[in-house]
This record gives sequence, structure tokens and C-alpha cells, in this order.
Amino acid sequence: MKNMFLQINLYKDTLAIKYGKSGSNARSGFTLIELMIVVVIIAIIAAIALPAYTEYTRKAVAAKAEQEIQKIAEQLERYKSRNFTYKRFDPGYIYGVSTLNEVVLPNGATGTDIKYKITIYDLDTGKALTSADTDNRGLGWAIKAESSDVKNYNYLMTSKGLRCKTKSSISSYTACSGDETW
Repeated sequence: MKNMFLQINLYKDTLAIKYGKSGSNARSGFTLIELMIVVVIIAIIAAIALPAYTEYTRKAVAAKAEQEIQKIAEQLERYKSRNFTYKRFDPGYIYGVSTLNEVVLPNGATGTDIKYKITIYDLDTGKALTSADTDNRGLGWAIKAESSDVKNYNYLMTSKGLRCKTKSSISSYTACSGDETW
């Protein structure tokens, strides 16, 4: 008889080990405190990661604006070498459109999706270089890239060698306030 009780208890222990129960009233699952700790840890990780990701995307868009400015400046110099002037330069052919007064980044963006507006001006008159305006002398250019994000840089590059970036607005085509070179 004693041997039979021993076998029954051994069988119960084997089932408990096999199915993960160590007693008659054992429960599986997480307690509310354990779940709250996991949620707090995830919230802390998100609070660290989100600003870092936002800053990363802001820098990526600014780098793209710098690249576009340099690409347009290169095309302006090619245009002048063929035409002996910057007058009536149209950057549209770079982007595959017929006429383009300003370049937006990302390409083809509209409304609130626009991160940068890049415009090209005659350095002497301050009018759009792409226009057929007879006042434009076509002797120099200024490229201005203005960000829609106030935390990002605005850029200015001229044919006279000025390259600056600032987080404040660029009002002149000959200088930046709070100059930083790029």
C-alpha cells in the first residue's frame, strides 16, 4: 500500500514538472507590477530614441539640401561656360521638368511635406535668375535654401564664394546672420 501511494505521488510530481505546475494552486502569467515595469522600461527607451531619431532625420534633410545647392551651383557654372552669362538659367532640366522657379525637397513634395525651398537669385538685382527679366545682369548668382523646420539650418551660397548656414532667417543675398560655414 505504501508503495502504491509513493507511485501516485511520483506520478503527480512527473505531471507537475511536465506541465509546469509545482503545486495544486500554482498560477501562470505576469503580475500587474511586472507588466507595469515592462511598460515603464519601454517608455524610457522610446523617450531616448525618439529625439535621437528626429535629430538624425533633420540632419539627413539638411545634408540633402547642401547636396542640391552644390549640384545647382555646378550646373550654373556649366551654363555660364556655354552662354557667358547666368541669365535665364533654368534648373528644370536637372529635375526633368520644363520650367522650374524653385526646387523643393524632397523632390515633388507639396504642402506640409516640403522640408526645403531652394531659390536662385541674380546677385546684383535680387530677382529670380530663372526669369526673363531684363534687369538681371547675369554676372553672379545666389542660392538660398530655406527650411520649413525652425530647428534646421537655412543655407546661402553665392558665386562670390560665400557659403553660410544659420538657424535664423536669411534676409540678404550677400551675408548671413550668425554665420557658420559649411
